[in-house]
Amino acid sequence: MTRRGVLIRAAVALAVFLPLFAAAQSPLLQWRDPIYIAASFAGIVGLALLLVQPLLIAGAFSGFSARRLHIWFGSGLVVAVVLHVAGLWITSPPDVVDVLLFRSPTPFAVWGAMAMWGVFAAALLAAVRRKIGPRFWRLGHSVAVVIIVAGTVVHTWLIDGTMEVVTKAALCLLVLAATAYALRKRRVWRLLR
Repeated sequence: MTRRGVLIRAAVALAVFLPLFAAAQSPLLQWRDPIYIAASFAGIVGLALLLVQPLLIAGAFSGFSARRLHIWFGSGLVVAVVLHVAGLWITSPPDVVDVLLFRSPTPFAVWGAMAMWGVFAAALLAAVRRKIGPRFWRLGHSVAVVIIVAGTVVHTWLIDGTMEVVTKAALCLLVLAATAYALRKRRVWRLLR
């Protein structure tokens, strides 16, 4: 493995570990149920996967099948979203119903719901990839990714909760930068012609 590869892996590991570690130290966890805490951490893991996913598909990691890992981590993202929403459902069903129906009074909820539906749309497109053709697949998946990343970053930023502010901001910025890098490298805009 090259020095560049080692540095990229170390930087990504640090970018994922620090927000999780900082969130685990949050004093707000003292008053929360274990299910709520698990749901919160599922959300943080989902955000961390959004950093890894574009780096995999853009070829930032070498030495293994990036596409296969992208599929596995994408499945992990779906599981993280389901665990996040299911845990919140168990702790407060009326709030989750309001979010799913887009009638929640909290702005972060709308962004989270958009990101969730984007994750499900991206997964559905991945499941029918061979049936819809490569052009529509890449365009549809890329649009879903933009919705997922934008929705997740705004959702995360607006919540004043478990995540510590500095590591949350850093992870959100890294997710945006990695996604922009991958979209640029994959030249997705050419599909619009």
